Amino acid sequence: MPYTGELAALTTAFLWSFTSLFFTSASRRIGGYWVNKFRILVAAVYLAITLLFVSGRIFPAGLNSAGFMYLAASGIIGLSLGDNYLFKAFVLLGPRVTLLIFTISPIITSIFAWIILGETLGLLPLVGIAITLSGIAWVTAERGFEAPNNSYADKGSKTQGVMLAIGGAVCQSIGLVLAKAGMSQGVAPLEATFLRMLTAAVFIWIYGLFLGDIKQTGAKLKDKRALLLLAGGAVCGPFLGVWMSLVAVKNTQAGIAAAIMAAVPVMVIPLVIIFYKEKVSWRAVFGAIATVAGVGILFLA
Repeated sequence: MPYTGELAALTTAFLWSFTSLFFTSASRRIGGYWVNKFRILVAAVYLAITLLFVSGRIFPAGLNSAGFMYLAASGIIGLSLGDNYLFKAFVLLGPRVTLLIFTISPIITSIFAWIILGETLGLLPLVGIAITLSGIAWVTAERGFEAPNNSYADKGSKTQGVMLAIGGAVCQSIGLVLAKAGMSQGVAPLEATFLRMLTAAVFIWIYGLFLGDIKQTGAKLKDKRALLLLAGGAVCGPFLGVWMSLVAVKNTQAGIAAAIMAAVPVMVIPLVIIFYKEKVSWRAVFGAIATVAGVGILFLA
């Protein structure tokens, strides 16, 4: 099917726009580390059930050691570490500023795709990426740099929040490229998503055991509101969203996929209008148009 990768990337951005709202709210209730820990486990269960229905098995047939190592490293770096940094940044900076910083992700992804996979981008894709990022930055930079007021928050400064957001962008970019390398060993996107999620879950839960957070885990599970937000976010993000992101990088260049997926801040605009009754300026509208134009160029590239 033409433009499979680009359409999957656009679907990913749509799903992740919902995810950012779900997980920001949940992180402010119980903390970013706990949100990441629970949502990875929930998503792994969703994916295992889906694989059983679709293929009758959980693990891919004929998986070689190279494919497993790439996908395991991708899960630990991109999901365990990268998303943990992301959720803490959401709490410290708010989703808008965090997503603004995350607009560097396509550039980082393109660099690592060139180093690891040997992918290079022509002039037209580079123009499309530049226009897409400009539109996103224009939208998300509209208001002042203010930290949100949180009823619950991971403690830290704005500087720490910025560093966490940058660290999350770097980790997610590396994870995306490693995932593509793993799928090149003959692993389908759904199976690759499950392997990434499973290794990430094993890593973060073993890490929790070393920290001795078993009692705290039980206490966090008592927050029913946070659990509902987690369930919704897990469906949109690590289940369907991550699955679609791997469909995207498998079927188009990693830098192009990352640029389209970076349109999340623009797609959040109608959600903010619907759910929070927030007014949107002409600046945000023009930024959205520029972003759509950039995505259109990437489809034509």
